[in-house]
Amino acid sequence: MSSDRLIYLPLGGAGEIGMNCYVYGYGKPGQERLIVVDLGVTFPDMDSSPGVDLILPDITWLKENRNRIEAVFITHAHEDHVGAVGHTFEDLGAPIYARAFTANLARQKLNEFGVEGKAVRTVSKWPETVTVGPFTVGFLPISHSIPESSGLVIDSPAGRVIHSGDFKLDTTPLVGEPWDPELWAEVSKEGVKALVCDSTNVFSQHPGRSEAEVGPNVEKLVAEAPHMVVATTFASNVARVKTLAEAADRAGRSICLMGRAMRRMIEASIETGVLTGFPKVIGPEDASAIPRENLMLIVTGSQGERRAASAQLARGKYHGMTLKEGDLFLFSSKTIPGNERGVIRIMNQLSEQGVDVVDDSNGLYHVSGHANRPDLETLQDVVQPQMVIPMHGEHRHLREHVKISQRRGRKGVLAVNGMMIDLSGNEPTVAEYIDTGRTYLDGSVQIGALDGIVRDRLRMAMNGHVLVTVIIDEDDTPLGEPWCELMGLAETGRSRVPLSDILEEDLSQFLGRAGDKTLTDDDKLEEGMRRVVRQTCQNEIGKKPEVTVVVSRLM
Repeated sequence: MSSDRLIYLPLGGAGEIGMNCYVYGYGKPGQERLIVVDLGVTFPDMDSSPGVDLILPDITWLKENRNRIEAVFITHAHEDHVGAVGHTFEDLGAPIYARAFTANLARQKLNEFGVEGKAVRTVSKWPETVTVGPFTVGFLPISHSIPESSGLVIDSPAGRVIHSGDFKLDTTPLVGEPWDPELWAEVSKEGVKALVCDSTNVFSQHPGRSEAEVGPNVEKLVAEAPHMVVATTFASNVARVKTLAEAADRAGRSICLMGRAMRRMIEASIETGVLTGFPKVIGPEDASAIPRENLMLIVTGSQGERRAASAQLARGKYHGMTLKEGDLFLFSSKTIPGNERGVIRIMNQLSEQGVDVVDDSNGLYHVSGHANRPDLETLQDVVQPQMVIPMHGEHRHLREHVKISQRRGRKGVLAVNGMMIDLSGNEPTVAEYIDTGRTYLDGSVQIGALDGIVRDRLRMAMNGHVLVTVIIDEDDTPLGEPWCELMGLAETGRSRVPLSDILEEDLSQFLGRAGDKTLTDDDKLEEGMRRVVRQTCQNEIGKKPEVTVVVSRLM
């Protein structure tokens, strides 16, 4: 009996939505040859990660096992699947395989880091395969909300695994390949050991809807609008962007794409041949000359991003364009959980300008790119896997997906980030646990979640900051009085005098009482002064701020 094993290890995307990163390995325990599936990002928010630019999966384990990595495979070009390829390439150094559209965007990301596009290798759809180490991998087309999404057929000596990627069962996706159950059944007929499957919409009880259902509703809305129309959607949803553009074209409106991501996605789609027949567009510099009733803007920022075109229009102006009373603004998208506050803020700013806002609360102008519960059950029936491993979902999604699989007579396991699963036997078992988490891109620097930087930033945001400076003379006595600089704190408190004056007085009294052991020891001096500041602030304003003490000694 072979001692080799087949493992599955999620490092991101299992127990959360976003930041996808999955590892498969085959070989002797601890010596498996590895492939990585997807390297994505997630996005920060002001509540938990203020000032952070992006959040990446913690790939420390992969870096420690870099010499075992054969390749990286990217299922599709959404940021939560491809967004980290540039940030991680130097650490991993493995070739990246993707289909043409995804490869085009991955190369752009690598170019931003000075990496040649040769690092990304374009692969055609199934039945073409790539053999790397003990694995043979093929890209199996499936519909989603971005072109050329693919599941992966992963063969190893231990059997066949199908990694679904993000998907929906759409036979009329408008752009990209439709769901082809016969193809998936053909690939699965010789037996599938495990289906590692998207869980996003496991709680949605009705079958998923087709992208083709959106067009007529959008066309009617745009045709009846009396003034300028603005629409926002996910830039990557090329089919939806085309639907919006065609609705404008049929209504006799000029079309202007606004936002770098929107233009880049459409250009990549045309370059790689996945998008044809897109209506003619005009640049922002020409849009202002078009009568407003004959113009439609398609803009980025459907998730409330502060710097995107939608937010800037809501604040007043973008590329010379302004909104006026009676204009129509359409959100042809679903708000991702966590983004509600930003989206509602934009909607209210638009309303204050007299703009009519239409969202998808009635289900007319958006359909999800993910499979609902009946679709997940359909995929299981087509693939007939021995076991099901849910991925791409929060803990509650994964747990529910396991229950569904078990009720249908299949083995399942709830595997969250860092949980290594052995797929070698007849049912999945937990092999070991790997430390994992998040890495923050803070400006141009990657920092760990446990480095304390974001924690300190949160503390300053919640509690304010006091900088205390004191000068100690050559004879270890204070030279003059200490002084304080306050940030993010009320200027006066209960005593109705400046807080800085009270702090400086209390600190002077502390120094006057301090003995030689304190005055000659910087650590004791800083700790004592910090304690005085926090106690005084608590008494005066009910806050205990962060405190920095600077002790300058004259030599």
